[in-house]
Amino acid sequence: MSDQNQEHGPEIDTATGVATTGHEWDGLKELNNPLPRWWLIIFYATVAWAVVYWIFMPAWPGITGHTRGIREHSERENVDTAVAALKEARREQAAGLLNAANVNEIENDPDLLQFAMAAGESAFGDNCATCHGAGGQGYLGYPNLNDDVWLWGGGLDDIKTTITHGIRANHPDTRMSIMPAYGEQGILSRDEVSDMVEFVVHLSGGEADLDAVGRARSTFNDQCAACHGAEGLGDRSIGAPNLTDAVWLFGGERAQIRETIWYARNAVMPNWNERLDDATITALAVYVHTLGGGE
Repeated sequence: MSDQNQEHGPEIDTATGVATTGHEWDGLKELNNPLPRWWLIIFYATVAWAVVYWIFMPAWPGITGHTRGIREHSERENVDTAVAALKEARREQAAGLLNAANVNEIENDPDLLQFAMAAGESAFGDNCATCHGAGGQGYLGYPNLNDDVWLWGGGLDDIKTTITHGIRANHPDTRMSIMPAYGEQGILSRDEVSDMVEFVVHLSGGEADLDAVGRARSTFNDQCAACHGAEGLGDRSIGAPNLTDAVWLFGGERAQIRETIWYARNAVMPNWNERLDDATITALAVYVHTLGGGE
């Protein structure tokens, strides 16, 4: 390409015959090709669509709000309307749950049971699974809801009461039981606590130091039997665990049992009546009852 051509017009690429833009990077020159027509059409269409959208729909944020558009569209209002319609559709089924005399009446009505299970599973996933696990299997310190071991009873009414009022919760009718911290509060000495660990292991059928078991018998009668019973069978009316079934909420190793006796275990379950309505609590109770451990 001659210097004269470059001075009087754009440089023409000899390979393609297309003018260059004059930009060059490492010996590579940019060709001045026009954008494809189809691309330009789509681009201008999107610009036009954006303008129309700005006019009709909420679009631009402001200091105190946003432009609402001439359609006054609001997804929040749409969701509220949809939720209200769903609640109205479920009102009759919810009334059926509340009017049911017992769990058998619910479980013998396929439609009512299906509604209770669906609503209960949803409520369980939203509110209970964090502690009890997605399948109700529980974790260390959180009860397994699949077995038949219930501190406060596994009947539908028992479960519903526990969900409604909670355990050691901020509710006047909450389930309440308090175990003393026998070591921390100085009620028992270290040696007495160690003997009591052996006694509890023995109660649950484990191999234990029988001399320690013998020494701990009178201490157990004085300090523990009032709640757990003389034979350690527990008392559901006050939420006292059965110590003979080898089912441990906080672990059954000696170190874990010792920690329970020394510091006590007084965990809290919230009262759900302030967050869930009666129909949802009933559905949740039915769901928990049918997990496998309900009575």
